[in-house]
Amino acid sequence: MAPLRYLSGFGSEFASEDPRCPGSLPKGQNTPQKCPYGLYAEQLSGSAFTAPRTHNRRTWLYRILPSAVHTPFSPVEQPYLTHDWKSSDPNPNQMRWHPFPIPPIDKEKVDWVQGLHTICGAGDPCARHGIAIYAYMCNTSMVDTCMYTSDGDFLIVPEKGTLHITTELGRMDVVNNEICVIQQGMRFSVEVDGESRGYVMEVFDTHFELPCLGPIGANGLANPRDFLTPVAWYEDRKVPHGRYTVINKYQGKLFQAHQDQSPFNVVAWHGNYVPYKYNLENFCVVNSVSFDHLDPSIFTVLTCQSVKPGVAIGDFVIIPPRWEVQANTFRPPYYHRNCMTEFMGVIKGSDEAKEEGFRPGGAVLYGMMTPHGPDAAYFQGASNAELKPQRVGEGTMKFMFESSLSLALTEWSQKTCECVDAEYYKCWLPLKSHFNPDWKPE
Repeated sequence: MAPLRYLSGFGSEFASEDPRCPGSLPKGQNTPQKCPYGLYAEQLSGSAFTAPRTHNRRTWLYRILPSAVHTPFSPVEQPYLTHDWKSSDPNPNQMRWHPFPIPPIDKEKVDWVQGLHTICGAGDPCARHGIAIYAYMCNTSMVDTCMYTSDGDFLIVPEKGTLHITTELGRMDVVNNEICVIQQGMRFSVEVDGESRGYVMEVFDTHFELPCLGPIGANGLANPRDFLTPVAWYEDRKVPHGRYTVINKYQGKLFQAHQDQSPFNVVAWHGNYVPYKYNLENFCVVNSVSFDHLDPSIFTVLTCQSVKPGVAIGDFVIIPPRWEVQANTFRPPYYHRNCMTEFMGVIKGSDEAKEEGFRPGGAVLYGMMTPHGPDAAYFQGASNAELKPQRVGEGTMKFMFESSLSLALTEWSQKTCECVDAEYYKCWLPLKSHFNPDWKPE
C-alpha cells in the first residue's frame, strides 16, 4: 500500500481533492448551483460565523451525500464514559496508576470508543467550558462505525499500537511518539493492528493553538510546518441493511444513529478546520544554558487558552530528551505546589525520577496545590552528582496535560480501576531533614 500523503502547516488554509476526481473543488465559489460530479456542498463550522478572522475556523466539504442522511439518534451505553464530576468524593492525594490493563481479545472484543475510560475532568460541555481526560484500551478495529464529539476537541496520544484513523477529510496513521487532534464535529473511525492503549484530552472551550513564543523569537518549540493534515480521500460504499453506525458524543453522553452509506464520502474540501498530527521528535527543545531548572512551560506543544491571558484550559506539554548543562543547579524538577492541575503519562521509556513505578501506559495526577517532586533516592543522587553536560531522557518521552481547572476523579479511576497505586505516597516518606543551623558559606 502506498504511504499516506499529508499537507504541511498549522492553522493554514488548505485545499485538497481526491485525484480520482480532478476538478471536484468548485472554482471561485463555495456553493455553486450544481457542484462538480454531482456532489453536495456542506460547511463544517468550528467557530461562530462572526468570530474574528484570526480565530474563524471552517471547512467546506464536497461530498457524495450530506451528513444529515441517517436515522434518529438514540442513547447507547458506555459505562466508563462520564462527565459526572460529583459522583465521587474529592481526593487531594497524589495519585498514580500502574499501566491501564488492555482487555484480552480472546475474552472480549473492545474497539476504540468502547475502550474509552474517563479518568478525571471538570466543567460542562453544555456551557462550553471544561476539560476531560481519558485513557483508551482496545484490541479491535471499529467496523462500519464512526464517532464524532459535539462537545470539544480530542487530542489523542498513542502509547501502544498504531492508530489508523479515517476522517471525513482523509486518512492518517498515528504511531507511538506522535499525537493527533480531531476537532469538534469531525467524524472518524479507528483501526488498530492489535492491543492498543493511550491517552486523550478533550477541551470544551475552544481549539488548540501554538503557544506564543515571546522573546524566544520566531522559531522553536513545535514549528508549524511539522503539523500534518491528511489529503482528501473518499469511499463510495453502501452498507447492507443500513447498519453503518454513527456515534455522537453529545453533552457527555453517547448516542447512535444508522445509515446505509459510509460517512467518508468527501471527495474534495477546502478550509482551515482540519484534523492533524504531529511527531514529537520534531519538537525544538529550549532550555537553560546557564543556571536553574526552568518551568516546564518551555516544553508546551499545544495550548487551549482560557479568557485569562496566559492561563490555559488545557496545555499539552512534553518532557523530551534534552541536554542539561546548568551550573550549580539541582537539575531535576523542583519540589512544587501548583495552582494548576497536572496529569502526566509515559509514552515510551521510563521516568528518570521514578523509574520503577511510573511506566508507559500508566499515569500520575497532582491536583491543585498537591505537593510533588523527586523521591528521596533521586534527590540524593542529583544533589551530589557531578555537574557536567549530560544528555537526559534519551529513548523516553513523557507528557503532561495541565489545566487551570480543579479536576475531579471518576468512580472508576479512584476506586474501581485495579491499577491504582495505593502506596504512591511512600516514595516521599524517606526524605530527611538536612538542615544545619551551623552552616557557613564556602
